Amino acid sequence: MSWLRVERGRSASTIDAYRRDLVRLIGWLDQRRLDVQTADAEDLTAYVHDLQALGLSARTVARALVVVRNYYRFLTAEDLIDHDPVARVEVPPVPRGLPKPLGLDEVVRLIESIDPVSPATRRDRAMLETLYGTGMRISELTGLSLSSLDLTARIARVVGKGDKERIVPIGTHAAAALEGWLCLDGRGALVRSATINRDDMDAVFVNLRGSRLSRQGAWGVVRKAAISQGMADRLSPHVLRHSCATHMLDNGADVRTVQELLGHASISTTQVYTLVSAERLRSVYDQAHPRALRAS
Repeated sequence: MSWLRVERGRSASTIDAYRRDLVRLIGWLDQRRLDVQTADAEDLTAYVHDLQALGLSARTVARALVVVRNYYRFLTAEDLIDHDPVARVEVPPVPRGLPKPLGLDEVVRLIESIDPVSPATRRDRAMLETLYGTGMRISELTGLSLSSLDLTARIARVVGKGDKERIVPIGTHAAAALEGWLCLDGRGALVRSATINRDDMDAVFVNLRGSRLSRQGAWGVVRKAAISQGMADRLSPHVLRHSCATHMLDNGADVRTVQELLGHASISTTQVYTLVSAERLRSVYDQAHPRALRAS
């Protein structure tokens, strides 16, 4: 865990996920009177099969195996074991699902459904505008600090996965919503300097008690808006991120720019959105071109 935090720069949530997966592995080995030094490739393949038998998704099983693989690489590098049995264990295939973005009209309807007349609704409107306008992850949004925000230049400094920083532009709609929130009638009505700590004082988004808004609290804001517009089964904070990327590509942005905006380490992650746009192009073409579809 120390190696992940110090040398690999992994976030606290990633380290917690690693710990859970490794505790599950070690518990499984204990039940079979094995340990990480005596387990071989056959044992670890059986572990993967047992995870599948529990009904876990292919993605969850693949992630668990990645954790185990990295753990054994660490043990090998530190000379704690003399061989790596996981190298011979195959990662189960994971079906690649395409993101399901909202349409532009749906995004507009969702955002405009919130009338910014109270501190809470000013905040909620600003949150939705910022999520869609910047493509931020929900953890990046709740981690935003006033010191990282420059509404004059319309940019924000965002801390993403692995504590990597990037600069993201803020559109005019998001900037206006943020200004409407970051005033005496918005955030100022909730924050009381005498009752909160320094981190809360610097938080862009706070809860009704004036403390930094949690990830769960931000999820609740998005879910409430989704329910009000009949989108509860389709909308999450990440769907707004998907929608931001897809709409940018639909309107001519290049994939490298979108990669930089979203903070993807690999271009292949961003290229998923080009497939969504290509499918949409095909759908529109089939409906609009008189000779696109074969005559019946």
